[in-house]
Amino acid sequence: MRTIDQYNFAGKKALVRVDFNVPLDSDHRITDDTRIRAAVPTIQKILADGGAVILMSHLGRPKNGPEEKYSLRHLVTRLSEEFNTTVFFAEDCVGPEAAQLAAGLQPGQILLLENLRFHKAEEKGDADFAKELATLGDVYVNDAFGTAHREHASTAVIARYFPKDKVMGYVMTAELENARRVLGNAERSYTAIMGGAKISDKILIIEKLMDRVDNLLIGGGMSYTFVKADGGEIGSSLVEEDKIDLAKRLIAMAREKGVNLMIPVDSVIADAFSNDANVDTCLSHHIKPLWMGLDIGPTARDMYADVIRNSKTILWNGPMGVFEMSNFSVGTEAVADAVVDATRMGAYSLIGGGDSAAAVNKFGYTDKVSYVSTGGGALLEYMEGKTLPGVAAIERDDY
Repeated sequence: MRTIDQYNFAGKKALVRVDFNVPLDSDHRITDDTRIRAAVPTIQKILADGGAVILMSHLGRPKNGPEEKYSLRHLVTRLSEEFNTTVFFAEDCVGPEAAQLAAGLQPGQILLLENLRFHKAEEKGDADFAKELATLGDVYVNDAFGTAHREHASTAVIARYFPKDKVMGYVMTAELENARRVLGNAERSYTAIMGGAKISDKILIIEKLMDRVDNLLIGGGMSYTFVKADGGEIGSSLVEEDKIDLAKRLIAMAREKGVNLMIPVDSVIADAFSNDANVDTCLSHHIKPLWMGLDIGPTARDMYADVIRNSKTILWNGPMGVFEMSNFSVGTEAVADAVVDATRMGAYSLIGGGDSAAAVNKFGYTDKVSYVSTGGGALLEYMEGKTLPGVAAIERDDY
């Protein structure tokens, strides 16, 4: 693995692909700076070596060119405070101004480029766009694990213009090392917790985990597809009708492989998808007509927590319920509590990005688990055995 510690940035201008896709409120203020903080060590290493830093990132999903709400300009103040220096800003990521600012950058200085996705060429993986970006720096550093599964211009294509001068930053390196830890000879008992809305999003990872884990705990909206596959009555709960046969096959596969596949025995239900709805608790296999399951119930919480606390390796991807609503966040928090307890007792815990990471942050547990991934989709694809273009581009030697 080509890592940042193997490179001396003295006198170099480092073109660093970071993941600054941070949430902003209606006044364009950052509401969660986790991804910015994650990139700080990589930036500090380059500056400490005597290099200059050119930061490039995307933000949001702009449709047709520049949009004020997706401008990276809103991050300049936060970055200037973090590094106690003036962070320069280019109004575009390519073009005369970006080229001029990059050319004049001195060791110890930082330049932030405007949102890469203001150009459609970024997501298309356009080689000419990647080449123009590449002219801004002497060395390419990819520290954006969250976009490593995309073959975009700035995450994969650009590396071909730095055949000898391309490395992974600390975020990328740590993400891969932690993913490999749960993919390799993980200490047993090994428990995977899979939640979220849809089983279709997790099919491949669940199948892969069947050969690795001792326990597979299912939660979130996807659990009701399993419940229905197991003969349950689920009211108006979320279900993927076309995945019921698949859920049956996964239940059978777990039985065959000796994996303890757990579906929540009870649920917190509501008569509407709202925090103000009427709420009740019932067995997951006997949900009333017109009511829906929105969280795992108290018995399921206790059962899951018991398994988690007796585990030595834990992978968690996806919430247990609609944790954004207080009435349906208890199951997710109970699982988080158990993961923290297990970690404190010596277990290794990897939180798989996305909503799981958001939940851990919400409950204040970020520093109480082993590792919180910054890239939900990228982590899942890596664990499914897929090649991540952003990783392969750094590791390959043929360009």
